[in-house]
Amino acid sequence: MELTTVWFSLIAILWAGYFLLEGFDFGVGMLLPVLGRDDRERRLLINTIGPVWDGNEVWLLVAGGATFAAFPEWYATLFSGFYLPLLLILVALILRGVAFEYRGKRDDAAWRRRWDWCIIGGSLVPAVLWGVAFGNIIRGVRLDANHEYVGGFFTLLNPYALLGGLTTLTLFLLHGAVFLALKTDGETRRRAGALAAGLAFPAIAVAGGFLLWTSLAQGDAIGALLSVAAAAALAGATVAARFRREGWAFLATGATIVLATFALFVTLFPNVMPSSIDPAYSLTVHNASSTAYTLKVMTWVAVAFTPIVLAYQGWTYWVFRKRLTMENIPV
Repeated sequence: MELTTVWFSLIAILWAGYFLLEGFDFGVGMLLPVLGRDDRERRLLINTIGPVWDGNEVWLLVAGGATFAAFPEWYATLFSGFYLPLLLILVALILRGVAFEYRGKRDDAAWRRRWDWCIIGGSLVPAVLWGVAFGNIIRGVRLDANHEYVGGFFTLLNPYALLGGLTTLTLFLLHGAVFLALKTDGETRRRAGALAAGLAFPAIAVAGGFLLWTSLAQGDAIGALLSVAAAAALAGATVAARFRREGWAFLATGATIVLATFALFVTLFPNVMPSSIDPAYSLTVHNASSTAYTLKVMTWVAVAFTPIVLAYQGWTYWVFRKRLTMENIPV
């Protein structure tokens, strides 16, 4: 297998890992006003992701760094063409991170309420815009012969991409609700489980429509099979949520997100950014990649350090594996 294909696959894995882990972070943040009826309950919800949210964001940093090193032409075109939506995502993530750190610095209801809205908005904006961005990448964007984006911001707000944004929004909400049912106990667990069961059917409708549209438009057989597997996993999550089997439901929503991400990358290959003007202008794994020597050095670095990073993050989740209850939150 060529190293360009290896690194395209690794980047797909990094994005799948990011959406799997940050997906429930975003879901918890967006559900803050829904399941957090008072400040103490909101603190409980935030504490479920408190030890892990910043580690989950590392997957985004590594995915961006790997894209920059392995496919610099893709990175340059992506970040220049999608400058405004990516800037909005960056600002939202910064505000959310600051809110987590500063929310408890003052014992003042108005102070905490303002930071709560930063957490909600900082979770909502990326949850929608990541779907819009990937929807445009799969659909194809206006790239000219110099591989430069010649469209505008509103060109990105097409029906297919907006459906992609709605898909990531509903999937992350469901993933977050299931995670809260898995990580809490008592009344919070009951309400989170009921909400997850209610969110499952809208998620099936929206995500199923997006994956079906993708399969019909792109016509990739392997991508279509992965989409069917993702739909099956989402159906399984619905059943598990209905029967309040939180562990199985979380595995199923996670599998849905991972399989759907893989389906999009398989559909995209060998392109990394298709041109909607002329297929000859598209960026591919070949014309967007770094030199073979660079990819070889990156591969050895990845082989050496990836197991260490995975082991550390796995250890973190093991340490903070227990459920939280209101008794753990001081009055």
